[in-house]
Amino acid sequence: MQLTILNPYNPWQDFPPLDKALDEPDGLLAVGGCLSQKRLLKAYRQGIFPWYNPGEPILWWSPDPRLVLFPEQLQLSRSLRKTLNKNYFKVTFDRAFADVIAACAQPRKDSAGTWITHDIDAAYNALHDSGYAHSVETWADGELVGGLYGIAIGQVFFGESMFHTQTDASKVAFAHLVRQLTAWGYQLIDCQVHTQHLASFGAVDCPRTEFVNLLARYCDEPAHPDAWQPL
Repeated sequence: MQLTILNPYNPWQDFPPLDKALDEPDGLLAVGGCLSQKRLLKAYRQGIFPWYNPGEPILWWSPDPRLVLFPEQLQLSRSLRKTLNKNYFKVTFDRAFADVIAACAQPRKDSAGTWITHDIDAAYNALHDSGYAHSVETWADGELVGGLYGIAIGQVFFGESMFHTQTDASKVAFAHLVRQLTAWGYQLIDCQVHTQHLASFGAVDCPRTEFVNLLARYCDEPAHPDAWQPL
C-alpha cells in the first residue's frame, strides 16, 4: 500500500482515512507535511500523532488498538500510594514546560537517540504558548526531577512523553495529572501505544474505531473553566 505524502505548505490538507494505515509498522498512515499548529491539532482530533527519528521525514501514526486511560479507572500500586502520602515531591502544572520537553528529549539508558527533534521541540513549545500543550513537573529540593507533557483538546488529554531522574518522579507526576484531569471533567487520556508501565495504571487497549468515536464525542466538549489555570 502506498503512503500518502502530505504537502508541507498546506496544513489543511486532509489525512487519508485511518483504515489506510499500515499493519506493519502498526499505524503508519502518512509521510511529510509540517508541524504547524493547524496540522497538529487536526491530527490529534482525528487520532493521529507525529513520531519520527532525526533525519527522517515527518511520519504520522494511528495505531490499532490505541492505549487509553479513563481517568476514573486510575490504579495506583501500594508502593506508589506510599510515595504519594509522603509528600516528598512537589508537583506543579505548566511551571516549566520548556524544561520538561527538553528533559524528555534526553537519550534513555537503553537508547542512544531521541525522537524529540528540534522541530518537535519548537512546535510543542508553540502549542504551549497557545494554550494547547501542558506539562506536569515533579520537584525535589527545588530541582526538576520528573515530569510529562501532552496536548489538551476539549475533555481529552493526549499524553506525549515523560521523564524522571529520581525513582517514582514521573509516576507521581502522572498520578497527580490524572487526579487533576478528573476534577476538571476530562473523560479520556490517550496513551498512544501499549506499555506495561501505563497498563499498570489502568490503561487499556481500545480499538481504533472506538477511540475515534470517543474523540468525536469529547474533543468538542469543554473542560472545567478552571482547567490549566494556576493552582
